[in-house]
Amino acid sequence: MVRDENEINKLIDTMIKSGDELVENLKTVLPNSLSESMIMFHESNVVNLKKIKKLLNG
Repeated sequence: MVRDENEINKLIDTMIKSGDELVENLKTVLPNSLSESMIMFHESNVVNLKKIKKLLNG
């Protein structure tokens, strides 16, 4: 079970990092209104992913 938790933790960290990189890249080409919406959406996802990670780690 510990191995599974480590894999899930790694997956969550990768999802957050990939999302950060995607937002950084897209906000340079998107209009400000879309960029701001995308940033807020990503921030919401990060909060939820961190909650999931916290639940898994007890």
